[in-house]
Amino acid sequence: MADIEMASIAGGTVALHDARRKLRWSVELEPFELGVYPVTQWQLAELIGETATHPRRPATEVSWLRAIRFCNAASEWEGLEPAYTYDGEEVTWHVDADGFRLPTEAEWEFACRAGSTRPHYGPLDEVAWTSADGVTAPQDVGGKHPNLNGLFDTLGNVWEWCWDLLDPARYDDYRVFRGGGFADDAWSVRASVRRGGAPRMHHEDVGFRVARGGFDATDAAQGWSAAADAERAAIDGPLPPGWTPRG
Repeated sequence: MADIEMASIAGGTVALHDARRKLRWSVELEPFELGVYPVTQWQLAELIGETATHPRRPATEVSWLRAIRFCNAASEWEGLEPAYTYDGEEVTWHVDADGFRLPTEAEWEFACRAGSTRPHYGPLDEVAWTSADGVTAPQDVGGKHPNLNGLFDTLGNVWEWCWDLLDPARYDDYRVFRGGGFADDAWSVRASVRRGGAPRMHHEDVGFRVARGGFDATDAAQGWSAAADAERAAIDGPLPPGWTPRG
């Protein structure tokens, strides 16, 4: 398999917010690794046996569940302990495993910002493929400038799946994707913007990059915890109009 180039991300603090619940909080992160590029069509093809029509472009039309399976397959290829087990669509993250995995939202935003407190880590036309470029598809990875962590395309080109649930009270099992894509205007291509989709959904502008790092904990790590997910999912009374029915 084509090697997955990883960057070492030092630990630190990142500030997050939840617009619907009007909450802001800080997360202390331990060091971890994150892919220098989004996973490419070539890398996906090598592990899953598909044709890579544009080998250096980010792999897209990849559901969250498929990204999880790619992470485990890459771990097994490298002789690492897989980060996930699953029973149907019920996925468990074993946070002490050293294998490939999806980043948490906190990890993703911290690594994307690379010390910046602004919406972008550089002039957007220099660091991200967006609607301003007039392209009609994802572009080869690494075509714009990296951030100070040496990461390419965290903003623009394609959105990237994260591990976390988007808003389990409102959207049930939807998972987060971050970063904006080639068809998005500048407002959506910011380090703090969060969107999401169902685990089986796949889109032409959503891909993923992998993380690594195991932690001495159970069901909680790097800004995520199963207990917090359960708390966020709790709703007293009927769901408001327009909310996704719980599975």
